[in-house]
Amino acid sequence: MKIKNGYTAVTRFIIASPYKVRPVADLVRRKPYPEAMALLENMPHRGARLVGKTVRSAAFNALGQNKKLDEDMLYVRDIQVDEGPRLKRVWFRARGRADMLLKRLCHITVVVDEISAVKAGN
Repeated sequence: MKIKNGYTAVTRFIIASPYKVRPVADLVRRKPYPEAMALLENMPHRGARLVGKTVRSAAFNALGQNKKLDEDMLYVRDIQVDEGPRLKRVWFRARGRADMLLKRLCHITVVVDEISAVKAGN
């Protein structure tokens, strides 16, 4: 879908801590699409695979809506990793006690845009 001069993709309710996914997102923000995908494919982090799927989906949304675009003409304009709800689980401990285990979820929002649109605006 097209939002605010860009094409977006949202992945919601991912069982991954946003604190672990944000550093991966920071590395590819404001990079050209091919360079961002090369970085994400070669990173060992689990969050890199999750962010890569969302970036690829946003790029396919852009290419599907505008047939004149090429992958080399896209760049990652913005990535947001927001915190989702927390799943609360019981963690049984020694001597009959129990702790609360919080499984954190996150939402990833990626906006890609045309490189030529940025140059025309300046």
